[in-house]
Amino acid sequence: MGLEDEIKKIEDELKRTKYNKATQYHIGMLKAKLARLTEQTEKLKTGKKGKGFSVKKSGDATILLVGFPSVGKSTLLTKLTNAESKIGDYDFTTLDIIPGVMKYNSAKIQILDIPGIIHGASAGKGRGKEILSVVRNADLIIILIDEEKQLPVVEKELYNAGFRLNQEKPKVFVSKKHSGGIRIESTVKLTKIDEKMIKTVLNEYRIHNADVVIREDISLDRFIDSLCTNRVYVPSIVVFNKIDMLDKKRMEEVGRRIDCIFISAKNGENLETLKKVLWKKLNLIRIYMKKIREDPDLSEPLIMKKGSKITDVAKRIHKEFAKNFKYARIWGSSKFPGQKVGMNYELKDKDIVELHVR
Repeated sequence: MGLEDEIKKIEDELKRTKYNKATQYHIGMLKAKLARLTEQTEKLKTGKKGKGFSVKKSGDATILLVGFPSVGKSTLLTKLTNAESKIGDYDFTTLDIIPGVMKYNSAKIQILDIPGIIHGASAGKGRGKEILSVVRNADLIIILIDEEKQLPVVEKELYNAGFRLNQEKPKVFVSKKHSGGIRIESTVKLTKIDEKMIKTVLNEYRIHNADVVIREDISLDRFIDSLCTNRVYVPSIVVFNKIDMLDKKRMEEVGRRIDCIFISAKNGENLETLKKVLWKKLNLIRIYMKKIREDPDLSEPLIMKKGSKITDVAKRIHKEFAKNFKYARIWGSSKFPGQKVGMNYELKDKDIVELHVR
């Protein structure tokens, strides 16, 4: 029996098996086995040569447009960037990935328009595996919909393909060892999973000797995720398009059920609001550089991630700056203008930095 046949067999058994106290550990074993075999299959396919979708990541961040065919991805991309994606009122107008660059707050943000997500994309239907493989390189995902019922379908496809939207990595740490069995330590009370289930899952992953430290009240699925190397944790937003075709009452009803941004890509409505939200979700900041005894250069900032420190700026400028760093002076978030700070000073948006080297 091949891997894909075995995966199908496990999926069918999971569908047939009702969850209860008698079956919970068997279901845990099946889920763990399914995750392990799926990951193994993906690795084998990745190793094979073949034509697929491949776009080089560029700019200060990459956003991916995901959604059903003809929800308006091409139109939105054209309005936000300088890309010219073919626009039509029929399915699959985008037959290949179309990249564009959105310029906002001096940042260059790459946006990729990919073929529409359809039912079964994560299982390979409609070249789904190739399409979804691109998502793994994204810093943010826009789920574009024009009907409520599309959202759970797209979210399920992404989940089945290993994407964990708006989630942090599980706080589980597994250190393998040569002997001594499984030793489990938890810093929180576990209410969703017990020691027997943890050992059942580890056994399926051929882990028989290890120290396991758990720092969250973890569920079975989250524990399995912690053992997988093909999980992607990426932020996302939901954008509801074609509001020019909705009345106010309908928009209010949808807004109560879905946390989303309403736009009309066709008419350009609410696109500036969308850009502000994208900037915030990408966690980008602008850093202006200043040479000693000169005015700061406010024309072209460095675009950095929120949480960046002086050391990150020094490395970005030149590796020699990091090697020979003495101190920096900061204007903006500092206690006073020109405050002298060290390598570990955390920068804020619009800070002005003056580096001093030996």
